[in-house]
Amino acid sequence: MAKKIDEDALAEAYNRALALEKAGDIDAAVKAYEEVLAIDPEDHGGAAVRIASMGRGETPVRAPDAYVETLFDQHAEVFEDVLVEQLSYHVPMLVRQRLQELKLHPFKRMLDLGCGTGLTGGTLRDLCEEMTGIDISENMVEIAHEKDVYETLFVAEVEDFLDDNDEDPFDLITATDVLPYLGALEALFFGAAENLTPGGLFVFSSETLQPTDGRLYAVGPHQRFLHAEAYIRDRLTATGFDLVEMTEINVRMQEGQPSPGHLVIARLAG
Repeated sequence: MAKKIDEDALAEAYNRALALEKAGDIDAAVKAYEEVLAIDPEDHGGAAVRIASMGRGETPVRAPDAYVETLFDQHAEVFEDVLVEQLSYHVPMLVRQRLQELKLHPFKRMLDLGCGTGLTGGTLRDLCEEMTGIDISENMVEIAHEKDVYETLFVAEVEDFLDDNDEDPFDLITATDVLPYLGALEALFFGAAENLTPGGLFVFSSETLQPTDGRLYAVGPHQRFLHAEAYIRDRLTATGFDLVEMTEINVRMQEGQPSPGHLVIARLAG
C-alpha cells in the first residue's frame, strides 16, 4: 500500500525549493528538491527534472509519469490558449504543411501519441480515415473526446501503450511535443516501428541540444528534454527507419526566446 503523502510538508519543501532556485542558490535548491523527492517518491512535482535542469544529479531517462500526468491534468482547461496564443506553438500546422508539400497523404490509420486536447488530430483530420489518440492525462483526453476528432481515445503513457498495443498497425504515427518529456528515445522509436505498417510514417518534433560534451539528451532550463540531432538520426537508423527529412523549426517561444528544434519525418523500411 502506497505511503500517504504529507501534503503540507510537500508544499513547504517544494515552494522553498522553487524560491531558492529562483534566487540562484542552486546547492540549497537541490537539497530542498531532494526533500521533495523523499516526501513524494513518485515525483508529482517533477523535482528530479528540476534538479537535472540545474545541471545536477543524474539526467532521468524520462520525466516521471506522475509529474506529466499532474502537469497536464492541471492545465487541461487553459492548455490550448497558453500553448497556441501565448507560446506561439504551431507544430501541428507545420506537420500538415510538410505532409501536403511532400504529397505523403492520405492515410488510413493514424496514431497520435501525446494527443493532448486534439490539436494535431484536428489539424490532420481530413488527411486520415481513422484516428486513435493517446495521452497520459485523463483531463486532456476528456477535452479531446468532446471535440469528436478521434475514433478511439486511450488514457495511457505512450511507451507503455506502444509496448502493449495489439490493434492493427498504423500508416501514420505522430508525436508532436512528446520528446520534451522523454530523454532516452529507444523505447519510443522501437514502439513506433512495431506499430507501423511497412512504409508507414513516423512524424515528430524535438527540441535541439546543441553539441557540447557528447551528451545525447539533457534537461533544458525550462524543464524540457533537449535531444542531440545525431542521437535522433542514429536511433532512427537503428530502429529501421529511413529519414525523409529533418527540418529546423522554432518549436515555441519561452520567455520571449525561440526554442530551436526539428520536425522529423521518417519512413519505416520494408
